[in-house]
Amino acid sequence: MNIVTEHKISGEPIDNKAPKRPVRPVLWFIIVGTLLAVLVGGLVWFNYFRGQMIKQFFANNKPPPTAVSAAEAKSEVVPNLLTAVGGLVAVHQVDVSADVNGRVTEIKFEPGTRVEAGTPLVQLFDAPEQGDLANYKAQATVAQLSLDRAKQLASRQFGPQATVDSAQAAYDQAQAGIAKTEALISQKLVRAPFAGDLGVRKVEVGQYLTAGTAIVSLTDLSELWANFTVTEKDSGNLKVGQTVRLKVDAYPGRTFEGKVTTIEPQIATDTRNIRVQATIANPEKILKPGMFVTTTVVLPDKPAVITVPETAVDYTLYGDSVFVITEKKGDDGKTSLSAVRTFVQTGSRVEGRVEIVKGLKAGDKVVAVGQLKLQSGAAVSISTDPAPQIPAQPPRY
Repeated sequence: MNIVTEHKISGEPIDNKAPKRPVRPVLWFIIVGTLLAVLVGGLVWFNYFRGQMIKQFFANNKPPPTAVSAAEAKSEVVPNLLTAVGGLVAVHQVDVSADVNGRVTEIKFEPGTRVEAGTPLVQLFDAPEQGDLANYKAQATVAQLSLDRAKQLASRQFGPQATVDSAQAAYDQAQAGIAKTEALISQKLVRAPFAGDLGVRKVEVGQYLTAGTAIVSLTDLSELWANFTVTEKDSGNLKVGQTVRLKVDAYPGRTFEGKVTTIEPQIATDTRNIRVQATIANPEKILKPGMFVTTTVVLPDKPAVITVPETAVDYTLYGDSVFVITEKKGDDGKTSLSAVRTFVQTGSRVEGRVEIVKGLKAGDKVVAVGQLKLQSGAAVSISTDPAPQIPAQPPRY
């Protein structure tokens, strides 16, 4: 039998192999997709694992609490003070001048010395007046003799009463001339009107002075006036007799006291301020007229308010705030301290403390020093170091 003619057997030789089929494209897509899914999944898992490790690292490595100084909010009576600015003037101060015209013949004082009331200062030329005085004194002598003779004759009835009256009139005229001339002479001798300290001399011997020309300044430094103004809304709190404390730039750290002696009855229509005058004793004579002063009027006390140290308040454009120290317990049962920013409403500031109108209550602990490096909710620890002292006089820049 012939193999070629056998049923279902091809005519090709038996030793010939069948051709290979090509790999389908779908299989390639499946392989590539599987690889990409494994890669993306690995990246996602790696990022998740890294995040968990970072979170665990920071959870187990918390920074140490920030050391701060703490202070307690207190309920206390704050001095009710009204602050203003003003200037000092002397109670008695004048530029000494002559009442009449004349030439200076003698200067009887030394500049810068203290003189008593009535002390001669400057002599003007008075020779004509001295001559008139001698003339009137001579007339008065003659008139006195005539008057005495007329009175003797009239008492013996040897002369009329008219002669006595005429002699009396002549004597009175002579006395009036003497008084007038002596007054003119006294005007030529310039005297100190009151006790005080002389200033710089402004005249010289031989200089012709007209009436009113300043010769020297005279100031009584034993007592001064402090003139200052307050606003209309504060005028109702002022009363005569209230204590006034003054500070001047010439003596930093020192405080001078006086009393309110005058309150202007009118309020200025242009500024709506009222003028106030206080009298200040100056026994040391270190205060001078013209000094700029900061005045503080002590008003009646207000009810008790909440106060904190001035360094505890953080002043920003968004409002005033403080860091309140709170206690909280962790999952492990341990107690920790944290500082929470709390916005407050502040009032007046007196002697290094700030009045808290709203936002705190008595007994709250606040951060007094160290709040610049804090964020709300940050862990803190109370430092044992004493807080820095607030300077009595803040530095000037």
